[in-house]
This record gives sequence, C-alpha cells and structure tokens, in this order.
Amino acid sequence: MTNKVEICGVNTSKLPVLSCARMRELLARMRQGDKEARNELIQGNLRLVLSVIQRFNNRGEQADDLFQVGCIGLMKAIDNFDLSQDVKFSTYAVPMIIGEIRRYLRDNNPIRVSRSLRDIAYKALQVRDQLTNKYAKEPTIAQLAEELKIPREEVVFALDAIQEPISLFEPIYHDGGDPIYVMDQIGDEKNQDSNWLDELSIKEAMAKLNERERLILHKRFFDGRTQMEVAQEIGISQAQVSRLEKAALKSLRRFLAS
Repeated sequence: MTNKVEICGVNTSKLPVLSCARMRELLARMRQGDKEARNELIQGNLRLVLSVIQRFNNRGEQADDLFQVGCIGLMKAIDNFDLSQDVKFSTYAVPMIIGEIRRYLRDNNPIRVSRSLRDIAYKALQVRDQLTNKYAKEPTIAQLAEELKIPREEVVFALDAIQEPISLFEPIYHDGGDPIYVMDQIGDEKNQDSNWLDELSIKEAMAKLNERERLILHKRFFDGRTQMEVAQEIGISQAQVSRLEKAALKSLRRFLAS
C-alpha cells in the first residue's frame, strides 16, 4: 500500500498539507457555515487518513475501503473539533479515524456477535466519544455504565465481544531494528524452563520405580486411563492397581523431595 499512488482516485503524492495557522483559520470559517473551508480541511488532512490506514494493512482489507472509512472518521473529527481546547487537531483526529476503521472491521468480522450485545457496545462507544469530547479525556467503564443506566459488567462484556481478533504477528513496536510482535509479549507457561526442569526431575524419579509401578503411572497419568482400564490391560484387580498406584506415588514424592 505504501507504493500505491492512487487510492479511491486520489493521487496521494499530490495531497496538500495545511499549516496549523491555516487549519485554525479554516476551522473558524467552517464554524460560520463556510462549506468551501470544510472541503479544504478534508483535502488538507487526507495524508493523516493515509498514515492511519497503514496500521491496518495486514488485516486483508482493501486499502480503498479503509481509506473511505477513514475519511468518514476525519469528517467527524472536523465537525466535532473544539477550537477552544488547547489540543492539536491531529491529536484529536487520529483516535476518531482509528475508531471509525475499527468499527468497520468489527462489522465485517466473521465472528458473529449477538445484536443486543452489538447495540450495547455501539451505544457505549457513542457515549465514550461524547464524554471524551466534552471532558477531553476518556471516561471510565463505570462512567459509561452510569450514563447508559446499565450494569458495569454488561458494558465490559459488550465491548469485549466486539473486539476484533489480532494477529500474533502484528508488530507493536519498531525502533529501526527488528520489530517486536504481539507473540513476543505473550508468556508461554507450558514451555517455561521451570516446567522443563520439573519434567526432568519426574523422569529421573520415575526411573527409580519398578517396571510395574512405572507402567501403572504412565497409563494412569500420561495415557489418561481409569484404574479399571489399567486393571483389565495388565490383568490384575482394580484394588491392586489402586494399592500399587498409591505406593508408586508415595515413592515418587519421596524421590523428588530427596
């Protein structure tokens, strides 16, 4: 996508860039009803949309589609930006554009979410945008729940339900060297060194048991057999399997503790 020149018929190499002073002038004129000023604001910030959609270029979506959706977010940001706030327009607009794209991706997500949950989630997102715009900071879940007059747990559940899946190979940080991916930040509890050492200790302790004890423990705890199944397989009673198993586990604990 970074090599594309045209997106939605727009020549991205010729997109204009507005200065801060020009931005404020156009915003002031737009507030007075100047439609040409609004159009110039949109054209002058399309590079911002282009930079945002590059974050989503690994989602399998068409760049043209994401660009159009991002432009909707840009127009919402332009229409709702408060000139009296000491905030740069780009600081306000980028989250709006990202939010619009994420809503689009959620709507086109193959994982289906019930209509009632989606309704709650979208109402919560609308209220969040309103409160963020009003107080210049993102509201808490408790504030959203109070505004919507529903339990906090329902808000959390609804917002979680519409989160789109993220690839383990999505880069989250790049400092000019090798990127850091999501998978690099996830712990592997199954393959930790401590687990590996425990497995070695168990194997060494198992080797000290007699052949029948090793066979019973292996069938019970590695193959998942019941005591009755083990008894039938090795030709002894379930009571004998139970006694041998308890004795073997006792010996195993003693070997591991030594």
